[in-house]
Amino acid sequence: MAHVRKTTHSRKSGAHKTARRKIRARRSTARRSTKRATPKRWSQRVTRESDALDLEQGVFKLTSAKKIAASLKRSAGHSSRRKTGAYRSALSMLTFYINRAGKTLPKTQRSRLERAKVELKLAFGRA
Repeated sequence: MAHVRKTTHSRKSGAHKTARRKIRARRSTARRSTKRATPKRWSQRVTRESDALDLEQGVFKLTSAKKIAASLKRSAGHSSRRKTGAYRSALSMLTFYINRAGKTLPKTQRSRLERAKVELKLAFGRA
């Protein structure tokens, strides 16, 4: 009986691994260059140039939840670029701001913005 020698690796595996490394290297440099090209704070640009609303300057920094809700309602009412109803646009912009701020948002401001959601409901008669 003839003895058959078993091999675990093919001869092509070395060349194949080298090709993979080259592809990975190209991808990583492409990723690095695209990260530099994108703006650092895209959410800030969205809040400023959004098609949903023309917001007043510093609306989310206001001291009262009622003032925030009133400002959002006013902005939503005057905006001609929004694609949905005024209430939905105002609420989505408020939620967007809260979500994008994430953990960096101070608890006092977060609670004020959450109260502004309730005030917004009341302002639009949705309570």
